[in-house]
Amino acid sequence: MLIATWNVNSIRTRLDHVERWLDEFSPDLLCLQETKVDDQFFPKKPFESKGYKVSFYGQKSYNGVALISRHDIQDVRFGFSGELKNDKDIERFNDQKRVISALINEIRVVNLYVPNGSALNSEKYSYKIEWLKCLKRYLKQQALRDEPLCILGDFNIALEARDIHNPERLTGGIMASEAERQALKDVLGERLKDIFRVFEQEKNHWSWWDYRSGAWARDSGWRIDHIYLCEELIKNAKSCVIDKKERAMEKPSDHAPVLVDINWPPEELDDSSTEFNYN
Repeated sequence: MLIATWNVNSIRTRLDHVERWLDEFSPDLLCLQETKVDDQFFPKKPFESKGYKVSFYGQKSYNGVALISRHDIQDVRFGFSGELKNDKDIERFNDQKRVISALINEIRVVNLYVPNGSALNSEKYSYKIEWLKCLKRYLKQQALRDEPLCILGDFNIALEARDIHNPERLTGGIMASEAERQALKDVLGERLKDIFRVFEQEKNHWSWWDYRSGAWARDSGWRIDHIYLCEELIKNAKSCVIDKKERAMEKPSDHAPVLVDINWPPEELDDSSTEFNYN
């Protein structure tokens, strides 16, 4: 089962990119972030014509998440209220469409667009930390159903120094502060692991390059788009890669897709493997 995550920075602007990419890779599931479109205007027909099912949770100009799947999309849950129905603290997060989850091929997939935080001394930073604390409660509630779990998306956090092109200068700042990193570690606990780091230990692997300051030309990137798996899925994973070449396309998103290939369901295990060369 090939699962991908991609912050497309506007699905309508990048629709041709996504359609072409789907034709090239044919993933079982593509999770999108920052779709930037109200639900009634989401361009679902191009995906349905390719045989995909589509579910989305979006808003104009900002945020937005979507699931594009070859498998049935079941038990879809929107926002934190999809799990935390009686948690009054989530009301402040309801106006930003950042979370969608569903059962897909018997895997609970949670697609996230974590807030950026803007700056350490801003209200948006405090919001980000509280949002992550809410995510921890959300996943604790989900765990009660004992479903195989994959959470993925744009986390807007470089979890380690090797996830930043210049850690000496950038560590401690936004997306690399200790509070953000610890909040994400608390979310993951012992249950979830970074599948990319299972396969690749070296630095200089990025998934996001700022549009500004020639970051792409200088390869000054960050790895902030992640896929985290539970142990049951990790032991069946075959590869995890970043499709860096997509960032080199004309008028690209500032993010590159990240893909994980899993032998799933387990009874379908075989000796084949998928080869990627885009790290």
